Amino acid sequence: MSDNDFILNEKSKIYVAGHNGLIGSAFCRRFEKNSYTRVVTASRSELDLTCKVSTSDFFREHKPEVVILAAGKVGGIVANRDFPADFINENLSIQLNVLNAAHHNGVKRLIFFGSSCMYPRNSMQPMKEDYLFTGHLESTSIAYAMAKYAGVQMCLALNKQYSNNHFISVIPNSVYGPNDNFDLNNSHVLSALIRKFHEAKEKNELSVTLWGTGMPRREFIYVDDVVDACVFLLRSNLNNIEFPINIGTGEDVTIQDLSQKIGDIMGYDGKTIWDHTKPDGASRKLLDSSQIKKLGWQSKVSLLNGLNLTIKKYQGMSGF
Repeated sequence: MSDNDFILNEKSKIYVAGHNGLIGSAFCRRFEKNSYTRVVTASRSELDLTCKVSTSDFFREHKPEVVILAAGKVGGIVANRDFPADFINENLSIQLNVLNAAHHNGVKRLIFFGSSCMYPRNSMQPMKEDYLFTGHLESTSIAYAMAKYAGVQMCLALNKQYSNNHFISVIPNSVYGPNDNFDLNNSHVLSALIRKFHEAKEKNELSVTLWGTGMPRREFIYVDDVVDACVFLLRSNLNNIEFPINIGTGEDVTIQDLSQKIGDIMGYDGKTIWDHTKPDGASRKLLDSSQIKKLGWQSKVSLLNGLNLTIKKYQGMSGF
């Protein structure tokens, strides 16, 4: 069997980079559940992926067949706005080191995660893969978006130059679920809302103040659906698939409606105040996921079910 015909199976040797994060930990849960016996992980203290030598040595030692590149610096609108140099530097370093090490050590499949923020701020909706780089990006996340776009292009370049489709670049929309980052200083909107409503209820506060107008629309996808889509691709014949490929639910919701759902699930009956002096970001970010749906995959977890699962896990962690 040639490398181009490789199909993921339970005996494949898999390296999950970023196994402690939202997406990486979900892959580890999936692989454990399905009895994958050759999964390799390394914590940040054990392996610094921003170091080229350390990354190369790790790949030479472990020789993974499959790599899930879920490591990187991520954060919400405030962190992206305030620390753009950190976001572009760390992500570019990790991507270059891992992708080069994967190529030089014969990795047969690699999943690279792009971001919906790579699409133009005023892109037509829903956003097709062809719309990438057709307009100006959202200013608050431009450094992170450019790093991610560079990673996608490197995957495409490696595939083209070496006549294979080993490097799978996917673009999931806003991912959420258990083990998300709930730190208000650098979390994304959904996890930040859960944290805010949790604290408001715990302190018996009469109101919660949220950023912006609440009118932007966002598409949210449960992390297990993202993992399922990637496993689907890893088990597919990639020869006729164009990358990058969007992964979404096909449905979006206003931030105001999302906050109402979260408040209702958590049993918070106080008032919601919207701080219009804070940024909204792009007005809408809905992916066109028709390409992966035509291949036979679609999301399974509804927003309401995903929120219930995420909130239940968070409340258990918080002792609430």
